[in-house]
Formats: sequence, C-alpha cells, structure tokens
Amino acid sequence: MSNPWWRGATLYQIYPRSFADANGDGVGDLAGITERLPYVAGLGVDGIWLSPFFSSPMRDFGYDVSDHRGVDPLFGSDADLDALIAQAQRLGLKVLIDQVWSHTAAEHPWFTESRSSHDNPKADWYVWADARPDGSPPNNWQSWMGGPAWRWEPRRKQYHLHNFLPQMPDLNFHCPAVQDAVLDIARYWLERGVDGFRLDTANLYFHSRGLEDNPPLPEDLRGDSPVLMQRHLHNADQAEAPGFFERLRALMDRHGDRMAVAEIGGVDPGPTMVAYTRGRDRLHTAYSFAFLGERPDAAQVLRVLAPWMEGEAQTAWPSWAFSNHDAPRVATRWAGGGAGAFSFGGRGDDGAATSSGATPITWLALLLALRGTVFLYQGEELGLPQSTLAFEDLRDPFGIAHWPQYPGRDGCRTPFPWQSDAPRLGFSTADFPWLPVDPAHARLAVNRQLADSTSTLHATRALLALRRAHPALRLGSFEPLAVEGDVLVLRRCHSAEGVDDALCLAFNLGGCEARLPWPVAPPSGAPLFVHQQAAVDGRTLVLPPGAVLFATLR
Repeated sequence: MSNPWWRGATLYQIYPRSFADANGDGVGDLAGITERLPYVAGLGVDGIWLSPFFSSPMRDFGYDVSDHRGVDPLFGSDADLDALIAQAQRLGLKVLIDQVWSHTAAEHPWFTESRSSHDNPKADWYVWADARPDGSPPNNWQSWMGGPAWRWEPRRKQYHLHNFLPQMPDLNFHCPAVQDAVLDIARYWLERGVDGFRLDTANLYFHSRGLEDNPPLPEDLRGDSPVLMQRHLHNADQAEAPGFFERLRALMDRHGDRMAVAEIGGVDPGPTMVAYTRGRDRLHTAYSFAFLGERPDAAQVLRVLAPWMEGEAQTAWPSWAFSNHDAPRVATRWAGGGAGAFSFGGRGDDGAATSSGATPITWLALLLALRGTVFLYQGEELGLPQSTLAFEDLRDPFGIAHWPQYPGRDGCRTPFPWQSDAPRLGFSTADFPWLPVDPAHARLAVNRQLADSTSTLHATRALLALRRAHPALRLGSFEPLAVEGDVLVLRRCHSAEGVDDALCLAFNLGGCEARLPWPVAPPSGAPLFVHQQAAVDGRTLVLPPGAVLFATLR
C-alpha cells in the first residue's frame, strides 16, 4: 500500500499578514499569496499551511475567530480564497488551513448567546464556573497571555475560562453540541477543497470537569511567568480528547486523502503527541515546541526523536518545526546570542556563521533530515534573523504586556523581503505596513539570493530536492551512529519494491572542528550535499564548525 502524501512531506507555513500585499493597504492578503505561489512551489515543498484568514476582531491577529466560515475582508473574499486553492492545485501544492477550535472571539454569535443567560440553547457551549465564596476565580489556572485564566461575566454572574486573552473564551468540548458544531466547520472546509487542518492548541480542547487547582512545577522546570510555574494537569491533555479526534479522523477519511496536524504545547509533549496520533483512527500527525526553544546539542536532538522509535510510538507519526509565527526565528535563536542578537560573517550575507559555528543552512539540513513531516516557516529558506522592533511599533498583545523582558512575537512576523531595492522590500506599496520592514533583511531578499548560487535559498532548494528524491529521508528508519557533544551522525534507510535507499547524514552543530572515524561502509560516490567543507578523508569524517554532509551508502 502506498504511503499517504503527508508522511514525510514538507509544508511551508504562510503568515498571511506578512507574506505579500496585493492591494497596497499594508497588510498581506490572499491575492498576494496567490501571486507568489509559484515561488513557493519552486522551493520543492509539498504544500502550504495558511495561518488564520477568518473573520476576526484581530486582537490576536486572527487567532480570535468570530466566524469560522468567513474570510475577513482584511485578507480578501471567498473568491480570493477559491482562486488561491485553485492556483495551489495547478502547482501541485496541498493546502492546509489553521483551525482555531479551542476558543472563539468574544464577538462570536455562539458566545453572545451563551453569555446572555443560564438557560439559553448555548448556555453550556463555553466553560462557565461560579466564583469562590470570596469572589475570586474558581481555581488557580493561569492564562498564556498573562494573569488568571478566568474573566467575570456580569450577565451570568459567573466566570468564563480563557486560556489566552480575556476576549477569547474557551469552548466547552464536554458539550456534545460543541463537538458537532466544530465537525460541521471541518466538513465545510473539506468540501471547499482544502487538504487538511493545522489544529491550534489541540491539547487544550478539554478541561477537567472538577476544575481542580493545577499543581506547581518542580523548581528546575519553572519558567519566569505564572503560567510557566504550574503543571497543566487539569486544563490540558485530558483523556477525553482522543475520542473527539477519532470522530474528526472518521470525517476526514470520508473526504479522501486529507490530513490533520495538532499543535501540542507543554513541558513534556511527547506522550500527548503519541496518544493523539497512534494507530489509524486518530489524528494523522502532531508537532510540539520541542525544537522551538534553546539550541540543542546532539544528545538533546536524539532525546526528542528517540521516543518515536519505540513501542506504540512506532504506529504514530511526528511533525517537526524549528521556527513559526510564535517563536523567535531559528537563525537568531540558535545563534547563541539570544532573541535579539545575530552576527553575520564567514560565508556572506545569507550563509553567515553564527556564534555556535552553525549557519541557517545547518539548521535547514538538520530539519529536513528528520523522520516525520516537516514545517518550514516563511523566510526560513532565506535564513532570516529575528527582527528587533521599537516598543511603539509592537502590535502583539503579549509583547506589549511583557515588554521589555519579552518583546513578543512581532519580531518573527515582519514583512517578507521579496526585492532588495524595492520600497518596503517588495512586500507592499503602502508607506506604513502593519509591521515595519526590517532593513537588515534587504541583503537576504529573494532577488539577491536567487542571483547567488551559494545562498541559503539555493541550499534549501537542493535539500528539498534530496528529500523528495530519497525515500530514506521522508520515510526511512532513523539510526544514530555517533552522538557526541555537537556532533550527530545518522543512518537513514528505506526499502520498498526491491529498491534500497540508504544515507549517512553528518552534522556539526557547534563551533569546533570535529574528526571521527567514518562510522559505516565507505560512501557510494560523491556526497549528495556538503556544507562548510565537510569531507571524508580516507576513513575519517572531517566536520568543520557548522558542517553538514549527506552521503549515499553502498
């Protein structure tokens, strides 16, 4: 039986506000994406993931949905969306859309009705609870946007749960009618022609009915904000979730070869990822924040990957991302200088070595070498660093609330640089885009990198071509051959229909040269991919700082 298209696929995440502005209002839109899809297809990816474009008051820039079936006029029209899907199909690109089901905007008609009384038809569609005798919230749950996760509603004289902004009330998935309504939304979009869904905060759909206090995290695991000081035992990862995902999977299977990927947060997301994706009856795949934090060494990379090779996890399928719209860009985050620092040098503008010795090409090669489905964030193929914004330019409510300790998510959302010598780098004709264009991105713009055969963009295309050509990279087994410090050497193999595909992949993620014995039989022919002058000298593997080598095995 052939493998489904999404196993081992690479999907390109597009953040619509910042990708391409076709109408000149300073905000990216669906028509702009459609115009630029040939560039995306030219990378060699299998499809796109669109962040939300739905009707919204935009307090959280589309992740607060007021109409799950409506296209917000800021991004265009239904006709614009149909044109985008049709163009993607012509180019051979699958289309995934974000689905934000754990909560809605306060302006959603469901919430308007639910908040109006205790006995209306949607009274239990959201998570309502009485105050404690002293008037305080029902428990100690904390919001990811800061403060308690409860807001008082005078109409009902009750609190409602909000894991994010107070104006983003959480749906009550214990209510069968809520599940049915959400599945109706999924059915609508599947019939519109999308190929699948990215499920925002999927492990927050259900809460404990008892509303127990969350316990504190151990001291060594605690973060520096209240929401990171407790273990989310009762407002996440509940046992009822897989049952709903089985209903969703059955619906999607009736619509052909579609897929759903869940976003799973938390300190230890692995068990939840496996629980939500194992077998053939639950979600197709899931990804976590495992690689969206500090730079790992080789052993840490392996610790994240190893559980997927054992026991019931072998029937599940992971997804991986090194950057997205919620995390500082990997080119800066793993440079060793913190979220606001990035140093160029060594290879030129786009392949510049970081203080760890690795370059953006190193991280791209590692990401595309992983067993699983891969998500590539817009600009990652250019090696874009994180942008630093002045306080007055911030739009992210989390960044504004936590300034200056944490500047928020705007730094990874600045407009995409298309043309180095064009106003606003070709993103928009507007004088003032919704976020300022980063002048440091000019030398990394698409036109500059297309003209440079040594650029990160060309390396990305080469790596994606290898991933498409080699089943071992998409689907193969994953065997560590050497794991020491910043050096990671892997063997990936796949056999099907009498064809054997075996590769050795070597990485030096650090700043010191490494030499080690070539760990397997000599490579077959010239290496498939070399970065930073990696080489095989006789029986010795030579890996300068940041080096990568892909070789075919006999």
